[in-house]
Amino acid sequence: MTLDAAALRSALTGTYATVDVVAETGSTNLDLRDAANRGAHDRTVLIAERQTEGLGRRGRGWTSPPGGLYLSVLFRPTGVPPARLPWVTLLAGVALVRTARGVGVEASLKWPNDLLVGDAKAAGVLAETTAGVAQAVIVGIGLNVAKLPDDVEPGAGGLVPTSLEDHAGPLDRTEVAITLLRELAAVEERWRRAAGDEPSLREEYRRHCGTLGRQVRVELAAGESLLGTARYVESDGTLVVRDEEGADHSVSAGDVVHLRVR
Repeated sequence: MTLDAAALRSALTGTYATVDVVAETGSTNLDLRDAANRGAHDRTVLIAERQTEGLGRRGRGWTSPPGGLYLSVLFRPTGVPPARLPWVTLLAGVALVRTARGVGVEASLKWPNDLLVGDAKAAGVLAETTAGVAQAVIVGIGLNVAKLPDDVEPGAGGLVPTSLEDHAGPLDRTEVAITLLRELAAVEERWRRAAGDEPSLREEYRRHCGTLGRQVRVELAAGESLLGTARYVESDGTLVVRDEEGADHSVSAGDVVHLRVR
């Protein structure tokens, strides 16, 4: 069943400036990047039933199986210092956990923002700032709602995919989209009002982050990797990993793999 655009707009009026739903596009993030440069309003939402050129972290492509939610939101968080903007992507993870729990699915986060149910991935987030546009951030979210086809391949680090319906039974995607967008607006508004420094939201993220305390491998740029224990998340959103020699490393970007303890 396709998303009900009219129901989305009705439910989210006053929360978002515009909410558009399209059958297909290359990438909702790229579309909103262009829209931002044309002066699109703060809190503009674009949802696609299908993306043909979806973007993942570190320039990867990704597929959009039928029955998922694929959306991007343009925020213009005036008053938030640029150094605090990376927290938007972590807060999107908090909104995803709240959404999953709202349909009865216990979920956690793999730093920075992959939604996990058990050890399987149900959603991911990609946020980017737009060059030449003051304080514009685009948050892209892909959430598996319906059961996935059998041929969907594991993601980065070998994460097996899953969906909310695998754990909650049949769901109304329109209602899930409304919940997700309301939760995202709520956390972003609190964060913005606090000029990007909202301790209770940081603590909520840390409670949900299943990476903390785990043995991890962080796949860094240029094929390098870091082995160690994920200790904590800094106030700027970076992950601190202690290596086997006892040295701490701050990680601002990289693919985290949760290692199994033997």
